Amino acid sequence: MKRLSLTPYLIWMVLFTVVPMLLVLYYAFTVPTEGGVTWSLQNFARFFEPIYLRVFLRSLYLAVISTGICLLLGYPAAMVMAGNAFKRKHVVMLLFVVPMWMNFLLRTYAWLTILERNGFINALLGFFNLPRLNILYTNTAVVLGMVYNFLPFMVLPIYSVLSKIDKGVVEAAGDLGANPFQVFMKVILPLSMPGVVSGITMVFMPAMTTFVISRLLGGGQFTLIGNLIEQQFLVVGDWGFGSAISVVMIVVILLSMAVMSFFEGEEKDVALW
Repeated sequence: MKRLSLTPYLIWMVLFTVVPMLLVLYYAFTVPTEGGVTWSLQNFARFFEPIYLRVFLRSLYLAVISTGICLLLGYPAAMVMAGNAFKRKHVVMLLFVVPMWMNFLLRTYAWLTILERNGFINALLGFFNLPRLNILYTNTAVVLGMVYNFLPFMVLPIYSVLSKIDKGVVEAAGDLGANPFQVFMKVILPLSMPGVVSGITMVFMPAMTTFVISRLLGGGQFTLIGNLIEQQFLVVGDWGFGSAISVVMIVVILLSMAVMSFFEGEEKDVALW
C-alpha cells in the first residue's frame, strides 16, 4: 500500500526531474555531425573561452555581493523577529512575505520606476536639492534587484532556526559570565549556522542564474550566466552549449553547498568544544 501511494510522486520526479536532467547531460556531452551525433567535450571546452569566463566571473561576483548583503540585512532582522523584546514580529514577518505574493516579474518591473531618472529616489533627492543618481542599468541596480527579491529566502530559514534555540542555553551562558557579544559568538551563531547555510544556498543559487533581473535592471548592458543560457536555448538554438553551461552551474552550486556544509560542521565542532 505504501509503495502504491508513492507511485504518483515517483512518476512526477522521473518525468520532471530525472528525464530533464538526462536530456541536459545528453545535449551537453554530444555534438551534432553529418552522420548524427558524436560524444564530445567540445561544449565544455568552449565554456572556458575568455569571453564566457568573463560572463561567469561577473555572475559569480554579483551573486556573492548580493548574498553577502542579504546575510548582513537578513540575520539582524531574523534575530529581531525571533527575540522576545520586539512585539510586532508578526508584522515584520508579513512585510517580508507579502511581496512574495506578487509576481516576480512585476516586483522587478517596480524597481524600474524606482530607479529611473525621474523615479522615486531621484525625485526624493531633488526635493532636498541633492544631485541625481544614475543607478538604473548598472551593476548596482542588478544587486538591488537581487537583494530585494531574494532577501526573504535568507531571513526565513535563519528565523526558523533562531526561534527554535532553547532560551535556557542563552540564559545559562549569561549566568556563566559571558557578555552579550560572547553569547552571540559562542552560542547563538553556531546554533544558527544551519539556517545561515540554508539561507546562503537559497539566495546564491537563484542570484547566480537569474536572467530577468539582469535583463530588466541591467538594460542589456552586460550578460550574466543566466542570460547566456537563455540565449543559447531560445535565441541561438545551441542546446548543446546551453546544456554544458547548465551542467557547469550545477557543479558550481554543488561545490558551494559542499563548502557550506563543511563550514557548518566546523562551527558545530567549535561550539561543542
